[in-house]
Amino acid sequence: MGSTTGKRDGPAGWGVARPRRPGRIAGVDMAGFRVPGPLVGGLRMVPHPAVMLVLEFGASPSTVEDGSGRRYGGSLVAGPGFGSGGGVRAWGEQVECVQVRLSPVVAGTVLGVRPADLTGSLVSLDDLWGRAASRIRERLGELPSWEDRFAFTDAVLARRLDERSPVSSAVDPAVAWAWNRIVVDGGRVRIDHLAAELGWSRKRLWSRFHSYIGLPPKAAAKLVRFDRAVHRLVAGEGAARVAADGGYCDQSHLHRDVMAFTGTTPATVLDEPFLTVDDRAWPTTDTSRLDDGHRQRLTRVAAASPT
Repeated sequence: MGSTTGKRDGPAGWGVARPRRPGRIAGVDMAGFRVPGPLVGGLRMVPHPAVMLVLEFGASPSTVEDGSGRRYGGSLVAGPGFGSGGGVRAWGEQVECVQVRLSPVVAGTVLGVRPADLTGSLVSLDDLWGRAASRIRERLGELPSWEDRFAFTDAVLARRLDERSPVSSAVDPAVAWAWNRIVVDGGRVRIDHLAAELGWSRKRLWSRFHSYIGLPPKAAAKLVRFDRAVHRLVAGEGAARVAADGGYCDQSHLHRDVMAFTGTTPATVLDEPFLTVDDRAWPTTDTSRLDDGHRQRLTRVAAASPT
């Protein structure tokens, strides 16, 4: 996460757990949260470039309220960038959950719903998986440890992946390559360059990418760039350096992007609880700091990765 000078501390009392070993599915990561309540004022949902699956099992399920005032409870699925604009908040007390982040490249096959059908919205897991959602909740509540819950969740997702047709659910390999290039390059890659490398027109790339991922390629790049930048800001790095490294024109450009995605200023968003615990919940490699040779090797891996 870069320099930790001036890094924000996480909220007091929050419990964050990580699996000790990787799961079976590439592109799927998970963490466990135990949040003492109540969540006074609601918890702002900060957009992220992944499909999010929240499996709740606490005694007091949380509620998520979207920008229109509609409320959703229990286990939920949200598309990439959900929460953009800052109008989505979570409420609850003594919340316990396993949160799963899925790359849009694999999410449709695992969850049974395309990321394009989740754009800007929430779906109740009860509506998506039926009675299985209730059984999962009950089992997670019975298990004695986070490692047991992670193993159970991993097994559930792997079984669903095995049961689905890889042909009917797979993302176009060219779209998967384009998505991975955007992620590896931290959202800084030019979309016309992606189209040229694929031998596609910009219009074809836009159409194919949007139909699978749920976002146009330019919007996906902006989301990835924002996510990379805001985490570096939380880690204590200076805005000028973050803006320059992240491909922003200047600090004002970075400021506008943070406002657009979160509905608040960079100074305020740095204290958002989920951002301040992200380095514990989702430790990742910051590819924005890789040398060109390493980045090219990652790009080749991304291009060859199965969908």
